[in-house]
Amino acid sequence: MEATPGRPGPGRVVVGVDGSPSARSAVVWAADEAALRGGGLVLVHATDTDAASRFLTRAETGRRHRAGRELLDRTVEAVVAGHPELTPVTELGDGAPPDALRRAAALGGTIVVGHRGLGGFSSLLLGSVGLEVVAAAIRPVVVVRGPSPPPVSGVVLAAVRDGDDLGCAVAAAHEAALRKAHLRLLHVWSVPPGVRTRLRGGAEQGARDHVLPLSDVADRIREDFPDLTVHADGEKSHSAAGALVDASHHADLLVVGGRRSPGYLGPTIGRTTLSVLQHAHCPVELIPRHGPGHGSS
Repeated sequence: MEATPGRPGPGRVVVGVDGSPSARSAVVWAADEAALRGGGLVLVHATDTDAASRFLTRAETGRRHRAGRELLDRTVEAVVAGHPELTPVTELGDGAPPDALRRAAALGGTIVVGHRGLGGFSSLLLGSVGLEVVAAAIRPVVVVRGPSPPPVSGVVLAAVRDGDDLGCAVAAAHEAALRKAHLRLLHVWSVPPGVRTRLRGGAEQGARDHVLPLSDVADRIREDFPDLTVHADGEKSHSAAGALVDASHHADLLVVGGRRSPGYLGPTIGRTTLSVLQHAHCPVELIPRHGPGHGSS
């Protein structure tokens, strides 16, 4: 098969560990993903003592290191109990959590984070670590959302805005193949409230300009993944983010493409992407785009 841009390899899965319920859910998801890929799993805990070194005694620094090591050891035990075939690697660092996760992923890993950490701002819909990681992502990042354990729908959902989202669709196809699930490609375009809001398969003549890129992406996916069941849907909505969030009710994973031009929050997150990351009902995987010419969504 000809190589397709954006298709992920069996790279390591890197997950942040901080002891929060959200991070525990992320570890469970990451371990399942590593087992599906047959690849490595890296558990990362960052004490963030470098930034606070002027204010910490040596004893406090040592206490944080010991607590971090104990947390990692307990997490390894929990992972191996669920997946005896895995041999997790642990990394304990002194720097900031986003930096530690990026270093561990390097150029060949997928980063997994919980949607909220141990920070004191419970009203935040996406924790500061997750926000910083996805805002500057150069590797795929998964934000684990939704109930734990999640229900299984047998569907991986991919948001397709235009032909530049082929890489996002390929990544979603790869995830669907791993799970033996169906792939749903969803293209959403905005219309004023009150206008007829649903279209399937591009049946309306006036929507051809919208669904043509979706059809092209779907054809390429069917060609490269002949054993995969692929559904391509177009939908009108007054809110692209709202339509994707609604669709995430019936998905095991939602895959979205991040833009690599100056955007709303860093080079990756536009307003639509941020809303999806904050409100989706299933884990969200962000696939960064690279190169010029990509607007923020």
